[in-house]
Amino acid sequence: MATWYQLDQEKGIPHPGIGMPTDVTAAHQRVIGRSPDSKPTLLKGAIEGHVLVKNTNNALPLKSLKLVSVFGYDAHGPDFLETQPAGVSSAQATQNNTLYVAGGSGTNSAAYIDTPLGAIQQQAYSDGSSVMWNFDSQDPDVDTTTDVCLVFVNAYSTEGYDRPGLSDSYSDTLITNVASKCSNTVVVVHNAGIRLVDEWIEHENITAVMFAHLPGQNTGRALVDLLYGRANPSGRLPYTVAKKADDYGSLLLPSEPEGKYWLFPQSDFSEGQFIDYRAFDEKDISPRFEFGYGLSYTTFKYSGLNLHKTNQPSTQYPPSAPVMQGGNPHLWDELVTVTAVVHNTGSVDGDEVAQLYVGIPNGPVRQLRGFEKVPIATGKSETVSFSLTRRDLSAWDVGAQQWALQRGTYKIWVGHSSRELPLKSTFTI
Repeated sequence: MATWYQLDQEKGIPHPGIGMPTDVTAAHQRVIGRSPDSKPTLLKGAIEGHVLVKNTNNALPLKSLKLVSVFGYDAHGPDFLETQPAGVSSAQATQNNTLYVAGGSGTNSAAYIDTPLGAIQQQAYSDGSSVMWNFDSQDPDVDTTTDVCLVFVNAYSTEGYDRPGLSDSYSDTLITNVASKCSNTVVVVHNAGIRLVDEWIEHENITAVMFAHLPGQNTGRALVDLLYGRANPSGRLPYTVAKKADDYGSLLLPSEPEGKYWLFPQSDFSEGQFIDYRAFDEKDISPRFEFGYGLSYTTFKYSGLNLHKTNQPSTQYPPSAPVMQGGNPHLWDELVTVTAVVHNTGSVDGDEVAQLYVGIPNGPVRQLRGFEKVPIATGKSETVSFSLTRRDLSAWDVGAQQWALQRGTYKIWVGHSSRELPLKSTFTI
């Protein structure tokens, strides 16, 4: 509604313009909405959306390969392009082509699809290696001389119905079957959300795992740049990957139609603030991969945490002021600045995502209140800075219908993820 008023929609609906014909099969004016300037942005976005979660003994990046074996229904493109992935055999996986976008309003029509297999074959042309593949078998044969087995699976999602689960047995069996025959198995999952991996993540032959998410049309190019080290992984998980579905508790149970609400299901949201990592912290549940987690081809060390109070609030609630876009402008008054030093201790350049968490009195154990991705050359250091506003440090007071500061000690953490936080400090209000 704020956007509706901001764009003066109450004064009349603007003309929609051109580019979306009523009937795409009829003659219509062609409008090219793309710009060449977008190409590097699209590729960079695809690369940074990948999250490396396992890399045993530096299995990645790949080096000096002679034979690459590719398995799994997710490695190749569809037989024809349409507005969303075709042939969904269940709501859990799209089992006849690579998943590059989600379904429903999360989909689009790609200008092209640079598939994983296509990009791997281009790499083979460049480095003189060979590629073998099998997309159809759940238990494929593996050449004993192969240097690496790449297994591609996916986890599909769309609006309009719930996913029946957070994994699927077909894909899990495919992965374990390949891993039982290949000592260097790399798993790539194109996923539109949380995907459980505990059926196979600790298999001794599974050396690396990448959550590739939904990279768009550059899916293959982005992945191969990462697999071969032309790009360094820097993505971080925006969710918690549990060890088992039950760890998510009632959040996986939809509100059913019942009683007087049988036509209109109701949810009381009794979990309150305790969703995802906040729930795992509150219940002291160990995740498989925590919120904010992600590996790199280099290593980083944190030091030099510094807190500076820029303003001392004199009231629990923000001072009265005319409401502007975003609310009371005093909610954005800076109260504390936090700085830390991040040092690249590894052998290659890389980007680190420094994360700031705050423990508000009487609130969740910790809450993300800032993150900063910084490129750091090998052997160099960079200072990251975070600004904490009144809004960042407040909790919602239901009775007063305002954001309220809590009296007491606030805890500060800075580090690599929600569970890897080497720097700690406190301040009081």
